[in-house]
Amino acid sequence: MPNLHTVCAVGELPEGQNGTIDVHGKTIAIFHSGGSYFAIDDTCPHMGASLSSGCVEDGIVTCPWHYWRFRLNDGAWADNPRVKIGCYPVKINDGLIQVEIPDPQPK
Repeated sequence: MPNLHTVCAVGELPEGQNGTIDVHGKTIAIFHSGGSYFAIDDTCPHMGASLSSGCVEDGIVTCPWHYWRFRLNDGAWADNPRVKIGCYPVKINDGLIQVEIPDPQPK
């Protein structure tokens, strides 16, 4: 069952800024781009770079190491959309940015 995890207050992540939140041992990248908030896995699947430190343009974040590009709205690799990273719904509740992340499955 998904849970909402608070990132910060709306005014604390200005337009064009990125951040991260750690949930269940996983780092999630948060982006404020084009007036909307997005959340995707922070780790690039190619070599493990932090996507939150990448450049965002036209709804796509570019990995700072080897320039793999991922769409913010669905986590798909822009050059081969069959490859995807985790993408999570973002909600605004009472002035807080919250990310909906499923609880880990029991082993």
